[in-house]
Amino acid sequence: MTLKIGVIGTGAIGKEHINRITNKLSGATIVAVTDVDAAQAQQAASITNVNARVHSTGQQVIADADVDAVIVTSWGPTHEEYVLAAIAAGKPVFCEKPLATTAEGCRRIVEAEMAHGKKLVQVGFMRRYDQGYRALKEVVDSGNLGAPLIINCAHRNPAFPFFTDDMAITDSFVHEIDILRWMLQDEYISAQVILPRSSSLVARDLQDPHIILLETRAGVRISTEVFINCQYGYDISCQVVNEKGIAYLPEPASVTTRSNAVTATPILQDWKLRFTQAFDTEFQEWISATQRGVVEGPNAWDGYVVSLTSDACVQAKHEKRIVPIDIPAKPAFYA
Repeated sequence: MTLKIGVIGTGAIGKEHINRITNKLSGATIVAVTDVDAAQAQQAASITNVNARVHSTGQQVIADADVDAVIVTSWGPTHEEYVLAAIAAGKPVFCEKPLATTAEGCRRIVEAEMAHGKKLVQVGFMRRYDQGYRALKEVVDSGNLGAPLIINCAHRNPAFPFFTDDMAITDSFVHEIDILRWMLQDEYISAQVILPRSSSLVARDLQDPHIILLETRAGVRISTEVFINCQYGYDISCQVVNEKGIAYLPEPASVTTRSNAVTATPILQDWKLRFTQAFDTEFQEWISATQRGVVEGPNAWDGYVVSLTSDACVQAKHEKRIVPIDIPAKPAFYA
């Protein structure tokens, strides 16, 4: 069975997903698209093998009788509306983060999905599909190094000049929030944000970098440096300190050169390049699971918990204090 997909939002990331589903993956085809920019939607439709229909609204894509499942890659504040509409239509929906722009919005999606009686929603936390993170989790899960005690992370981007206010937390750090609770199978109980000297290379009203501290129920302490204008490249690192040893996230494969008295190893400049394989695996697994009628990836509950944690981090930053994180018991529906 070929899964027929409708895409809502054909900007850069939407177009990339259309291209990978059309030209790299198997088991699915894009049959309908929409975007607030009609010309952009038309261009995206031309990428598909079937010259997908261009609809005027996301609601029309969801209502299209030929659409089996929906991908939401539109502007963040529209996500909640489209995910709720997909649930109401009984159609599986893959939503890029954020699931909704508020924890309350995520909770409404969780409640709508539970009322529907079947899991339909997957959230685009692609790091769970990265070979490096999967290998790191395998080492942690093995128990060979004992229990994890401390995690040290860095999330660095060369430049994000359009970031404002708290976007370093709400748009970047959310990936660490998800991947670390997935790796540890643990929940957070508190957040603290420390603001070091800010870089002189960013807008005067933007704080960059941040140091974010989390504590889990099991007592693991996590420290993450989020530096979204580090200038030198896209650099993600994770070090897990365990009772009997340390495990490191593998570096992406690259070629080291020796020339002109210099040894050099290239550093990636774009997050999309760093996680290309993860995106491919993520969507291939989503297509296969959707064909079987199940959700196996990050679900609506995961999106809700990430939003609660992100909100606590933002509060901790502005109030300059340790903020407790009260995550409700996971409903049996999501067990």
